[in-house]
Parts: sequence; structure tokens; C-alpha cells
Amino acid sequence: MKKFTAVSVLALSCGIAFGQNRNQQNGGQAERGGHAQVGGGHIPSRGPAPARAAQAPPTAHAAEPVRESRPVAEENHIAADRQGHPGVPHVDARNDRWVGHSSGANDRNYHINSSWEHGRFSGGFGRQHLFVLAGGNRERFWFNNFYWGVASYDYNIVEDWNWTGDQVVIYEDPDHVGWYLAYNSRLGTYAHVEYLGE
Repeated sequence: MKKFTAVSVLALSCGIAFGQNRNQQNGGQAERGGHAQVGGGHIPSRGPAPARAAQAPPTAHAAEPVRESRPVAEENHIAADRQGHPGVPHVDARNDRWVGHSSGANDRNYHINSSWEHGRFSGGFGRQHLFVLAGGNRERFWFNNFYWGVASYDYNIVEDWNWTGDQVVIYEDPDHVGWYLAYNSRLGTYAHVEYLGE
């Protein structure tokens, strides 16, 4: 019986070592969600810079912001910026560049009628505040008794998120009033999320 146990332990150890070596040969892609230089536990040092959007000339009675003329799309897809990067908004781990965050304040996909309806998130922003998802789905998820909802335009981005275990970091969105950005450190992707309260 002891020989069988020793052989089992040796086989298990070899399997683990082989898996680690194979992951290293793939550049850690298994940990990164299959995309080189994206995710893999990397956390950006800062959120995105405000998008450079064309500004309408000021008027004496500007009541409503100018809206983009393009139709509202159903899913948030972008052209991959590099070979092996995903076709959805993500952060390039080599330089902390927020790829896909360029639509500006007038993007109708992120219009909210009542911004901050449930208050403002006060649990901490940026890399020093890493949260573990504790349940839910794209419509309503939570961590540390803070509740969130993903923007419907970004539903496709969160299809691979593990709602009971992925680690996320919250960043303030400099362009879209009422939204925050939830960055998934495993996959390197991010989605616009609305704070739903405690």
C-alpha cells in the first residue's frame, strides 16, 4: 500500500511540474486567459486618461450634450490592437494602455438617465484595492457587500468572468458620468459598471 502511495505522489508531482513548464513555454497564456501580454494577474497602476473627443463650440444656452450620430451597437467589440490580444476592451500589461476606452463623454452606449442614483462607491479605487467577486451575474454582482451591474453594451466582455472567484479592481471612468470601470486581473479585460449600492 505504501508503494502505491509513493508512486501516486511521484506521478502527481511530475504532472504538476510538466504543467508549470508548459505554461512557462506558452508565455503564461493559460494564466492570462489565452491572450499574450493581457491579464495574468497584472493590475494597471492607474485608470484610463480622458478620451480625446471633439468638443462642440460653447453656446449661451447649452442644455444637452451633443450626441454621437452613430447608432447604438449591441455589443462592445474593438479591433485587436496586437496579435493575440482580445477584440474587446482590455489593458496592455506591457505599458498599462487602456485599449478601447476612446469613445468620449457623448457615447450613447453609456447614457444613464439618473447618474449616481444609488450613491457613489467609496470602497477604494486602483491597484491597492483588489476585490474578489462573491457571486451574481452580469446584471447584478457583488463583493464586500457592494453591488454592481454591467452596462448592457459590455455584456459580451464579461462572458468569461468567474462571478465567484475572479479578482477585480475598480477605477473611476473619466468620460462616462455615472459609470465605473471594473478591471478583471485574470483576463485583463474591463467593463463599464454601475454602482447599485450596499
